[in-house]
Amino acid sequence: MSKKQDSYYFQNFIACAECSCQAAQLLKKAMANFDQQALISQMEEIHKVEHAADLKKHELLNTLVKAFITPIEREDILQLSQNLDDLTDKLEDVFIRLYYNRVTAIRPDALEMADIVIRCCQEVGKLMNEFADFKRSKLIHDSIVSINTLEESADKLFIDCMFRLHDTCKDPLEVIAWREIYIYLEKCADACEHIADMVESVMMKNS
Repeated sequence: MSKKQDSYYFQNFIACAECSCQAAQLLKKAMANFDQQALISQMEEIHKVEHAADLKKHELLNTLVKAFITPIEREDILQLSQNLDDLTDKLEDVFIRLYYNRVTAIRPDALEMADIVIRCCQEVGKLMNEFADFKRSKLIHDSIVSINTLEESADKLFIDCMFRLHDTCKDPLEVIAWREIYIYLEKCADACEHIADMVESVMMKNS
């Protein structure tokens, strides 16, 4: 395989990670400057990003089907592409739940979770930029550790958020709404960890 063909997969991963970072920033901006009336237009904006990520995934799959030799195992390429797509999907899912649960104000601890998600996505971006050189990179391990650490922080904050929600909120519909939103924010952090785990698996297979 030529170096140009070889690099295509890694460049595609980078582009998909950039979509996730863009979606995370749109989510944080909408939550930090919350306007219930603007949610529909904001959902359309994030959906365009999610759709662009889908197109990138389909481009990769079309290339993969025709490829005779790949830089890493094709099953790993397929799984990592799916994991990256899942991350952008989960970010859009948070938006959707803010909308259909008719949220009128953002709880402060939800903003804390969104901050962790953004940092996770940024580390995924760094990870994908280093991935092509995974056999020699001195930075890739640090990104994997950072993502794992951030995911643990998200888990702890999720428990704290749920405790406060059930302790302080008396409206059962509001409890149901925010339970779902917190769960999907935590799923975003989990999706980042799945990407890091996949990269770590590839490194182990090829070491």
